[in-house]
Amino acid sequence: MIYEYIISFAVAFIVSFSATPIVRKIAIKLKAIDVPKDNRRLHKKPIALMGGLAIVCGFILSVLFTILSSLLTKNQWMESWPDLIGLLVGIAIIVLIGAIDDIKPLSAKTRLFFQLIAALAVMFISDTRIERITNPFSPVGVTELSPYISYPLTILWIIGITNALNLIDGLDGLAAGVASISSLSLFFVSILTPIVGPFSSIITAALAGATLGFLPFNFNPAKIFMGSTGAYFLGFTLAVVSIEGMF
Repeated sequence: MIYEYIISFAVAFIVSFSATPIVRKIAIKLKAIDVPKDNRRLHKKPIALMGGLAIVCGFILSVLFTILSSLLTKNQWMESWPDLIGLLVGIAIIVLIGAIDDIKPLSAKTRLFFQLIAALAVMFISDTRIERITNPFSPVGVTELSPYISYPLTILWIIGITNALNLIDGLDGLAAGVASISSLSLFFVSILTPIVGPFSSIITAALAGATLGFLPFNFNPAKIFMGSTGAYFLGFTLAVVSIEGMF
């Protein structure tokens, strides 16, 4: 199974690294550019946005490649179809709204509305939600949550992490670096925890590879920013996989 993780990481890295220069040209043509208008900006010249599309391409192609490989070898991780479908539907929504926001900035209410739709899609398609939390004062160590608490908490978690990544995307390489470290951390926890299935390992390996493939273009001085497209995608995916993996 380890070789699948390595391949998943490698495919995502290569595709993301190769696609970033192409995405940069597309972003410039679409005028998806961040123009420094105040002293808070570290860059002094316009920088292309939408770099997250390269990360998304690397991630999606890596997952598709792994799916085809798993179908041929009949690996057990394909039993996680509902989880995968729910995640991909949510990603489609969040990436679309992020790309539109990079080209033509949207209002906060509009962005929040579609983030809510993406979170609900994951919750009801794959039944992904926070069902329990660690409780050191409980005899069993955990506290089961009722649906009345579980669903709102899940929505807050997904939307919160999604926007958290977007908020730290202000310094060259910061958001991509944090996402890479988070993905790799979740990956190692997943392979070292028997109760966590291979689904989380595959997803986090692909996510880490795709993000690291983009990172060389985002180091200071950045040639391209991931924009809302990448920040929303990374935050959303990390939030969802952390729930599905029961980390």
